[in-house]
Amino acid sequence: MKFTNIIIGLTTVAALGMLSSSLSQSVWNKAEIELLGSMSITKLGAMPNDPSNLVAENNQAAELGQKFFFDKRLSSDGSVACATCHSSEKYFADDQARSEGVGMTNRKAPSIVGAGFYKWYFWDGRADSQWSQALGPLENANEHGGDRTQYARVVFENYKTEFEALFGQMPELADTSRFPSHAGPVTDPKVSNAWQSMYPMDRKAVTRIFVNIGKAIAAYERKLNPGRSRFDTFVETLAHPENDPDASATLNDDEVAGLRLFIGKAGCVSCHNGPLLTDQQFHNTGVPTAKDLELDVGRGTGLQKLAASEFGCLTEYSDAKAAECAANTTTDAYDTSSEVKNMNGAFKTPSLRGASLHAPFMHAGQFKSLQEVLKHYSNAPSSPTGDSEIKPLSLSSLEMQQIEAFLKSLEAPVNADVRWLEDPFSN
Repeated sequence: MKFTNIIIGLTTVAALGMLSSSLSQSVWNKAEIELLGSMSITKLGAMPNDPSNLVAENNQAAELGQKFFFDKRLSSDGSVACATCHSSEKYFADDQARSEGVGMTNRKAPSIVGAGFYKWYFWDGRADSQWSQALGPLENANEHGGDRTQYARVVFENYKTEFEALFGQMPELADTSRFPSHAGPVTDPKVSNAWQSMYPMDRKAVTRIFVNIGKAIAAYERKLNPGRSRFDTFVETLAHPENDPDASATLNDDEVAGLRLFIGKAGCVSCHNGPLLTDQQFHNTGVPTAKDLELDVGRGTGLQKLAASEFGCLTEYSDAKAAECAANTTTDAYDTSSEVKNMNGAFKTPSLRGASLHAPFMHAGQFKSLQEVLKHYSNAPSSPTGDSEIKPLSLSSLEMQQIEAFLKSLEAPVNADVRWLEDPFSN
């Protein structure tokens, strides 16, 4: 009886192996090859211009922004830099369920690799430019926890020459009667009151410095792009088999089977498409509320925050003309009650490039592994708020393993000159 069971088991394993092998070696039709081609890194093209940031392509600004990015003095207690939660060693993300700065946040820090191609920023899309996104954590009480005059003085005392070469003369920040040591529109009442006591023209001058810190950081972050993965080589070989007829050499049988599920039965490609494998839109996929946190409605409140943003594309701190903001359209049309209601529970689709490298997953790290993510999508539970868009997939254990294998084929080093990956303060 035991011998018979072993034979049956071996036969089953062999059958699965033959099935997996046949999946990788079977012919892809024209439509499938075109779809896969649209997901190739070669289709990424040039990074779109950001008209709201005149120094976005300036290398001097990027060099200064790199220093800002790694400078822990840009925090309330000197312990937190942008790089704290966006580590160059972790694909410019972190491995925390909820990122921790000077305090504990309510969300996970996503990778910033390739973020120069995005239209919206943060999980809820409350920022419409890379530079305005960079400003949010600086004033957040649980992230950097500092304030505007503090940051302006850090620049004045340490980067004045570099900063003025890019943005013009700074005010005399050494005058604490005009510029208090700590002042800004933050939740700390003492700091907020000090901000309100300042002359309006001085508040605006400090805010200009604050904004330009963000614009320099954005110029740096635009240097960080996703690299070529094994998936991209596989797709290129499918499109041009004459260059390398053995496409299976770049993806193994399970990875190819997972890719077929990704664009087929599992339907992952409906949201994870294009060369960054994200549609850059917001979807309610029934992700549960994180333990010990209140309900997070995501884009629902993100829309309201975007409409009220001090640093949107249409504001005085943007370098763009109104017509140049049309692509993102930060108008009060977003703030309609029906629109907000429809977006409750929706979060931005993350890029899957390099995603397997920084577990846990989802906006508050609700799932510890890719297997937990795939089980969630397979089971499609109801959403804690709003209406979930997903339907049960009833994926088998083997199918989930194959999709996970494919997702790991998207791993690749950051595509950037090595100098942009280094901490300028490490030497």
